[in-house]
Formats: sequence, structure tokens, C-alpha cells
Amino acid sequence: MGITDLLDKIKKEWEVLKGQDAKDKFFQNENTFPDEATAQREFVRTKQKLFDVNRWSHLEGINSTFQLYDQQGHPTARSRVQLGDYMQIILPATNIENWVMVVEVTEEENAAQFIVRPCPKPEPQKQPDEDGEVKHFFTDEATSTFRVLREGNTIYGFEIGRDEKPNNQGDQSGGRGLLNTLISEGGWAGFQDLQWNKITRYYVHLEEAKES
Repeated sequence: MGITDLLDKIKKEWEVLKGQDAKDKFFQNENTFPDEATAQREFVRTKQKLFDVNRWSHLEGINSTFQLYDQQGHPTARSRVQLGDYMQIILPATNIENWVMVVEVTEEENAAQFIVRPCPKPEPQKQPDEDGEVKHFFTDEATSTFRVLREGNTIYGFEIGRDEKPNNQGDQSGGRGLLNTLISEGGWAGFQDLQWNKITRYYVHLEEAKES
């Protein structure tokens, strides 16, 4: 998909999201540089920030903890997500694990993104249980798209959440129904704007991570 097509897609997504249920969310930040050559250089770093999930935990202030796991369910220090990887997300002031799987990774010269979906906790040496308990406060219908792109001398960062429904029904909730409702409708609902605004600002270099 070319840069023009991707921009058109984003505009259409935003128009759709504005007219849909508030459980679909769209976050954006942008940064304009003095010239296109500078933006091209800075976009290389933008893509590094996008794909290096473990660095997200080092942003200043109140922040979730993000840990990348490989396809076998082992924590990894790898600085780039891959298709089939897992992410563990722990919200501030909690020890509750939330898990997502990377279901798509795309990179072009002037655009890149990856998409995650809630999933069961990965267990090393075991096959993923697609019908088992989803370790996340949203159901496995939800997706989050983390996307960056460059147009001219402007760099854009996006987080797009779709079908964000509380995971509070049946076996999938794994006995966390009430807790998941409280998180998704309470704690996360109030923190979501801050978290995704912080990360999309980080993508476009309006904010930087602390040195680990």
C-alpha cells in the first residue's frame, strides 16, 4: 500500500470512527520538520520507536509496562516486533497481566504499522489455546493498530482501537468478568487518552524515553 493510499485509508477510518460507537478510538500526533530531508532521517528513528515495544515502558510519568515475548512465549529483548509475537501489558499500579498477539506487521519506506489482538497468555512448549481464556480486559474481537507515516516534512503517529468491548462474558473472561469491566470502563477508560497520546507523541519525537 503506497503512502497516498494509506493516507486515504486513515482519513476514511477517522470519518467512520467519528460516526460509530465511542468504543472505537483514534489517537494521533504529528511533528513537522524544517525540510523533507530532515523528516526522512527522523522517520528512520520513528520506525525504530514503533517496533521497539520494550522501550515504551521507559516513557516519562505514569505509564504502562510493555514486554515483548517471542512466538514460543519467552520474554525477549529483541528491538523489533515480529508476526506471531506476544506483548504483555501491565497497567500502572496493578499487577494484572493483559496479553495481545501481533497479527500483522507492515513496513514501507514512508509508512509502517503493526496490529495486535487480545489473546490467551502464551505458555512455552504449549500450542496456543484459541478457545481458551483471553487474558485481557477487552475481548479477542478488539484490535489495536500502531501506525506511523511520513508525508513531505511531517511525521504522523497513530493508535487506532476497534471493537473495544469488555471481556466479561463466558469462559473467555476466565473469571475476570467483573475485574475486566472495572478496568475497561473505569481505570483504562480514564487512562487510555494519556497512554496513547504519550506513545504517539513519542513516535514523532515530541517526547522521549528515559535511558534504561
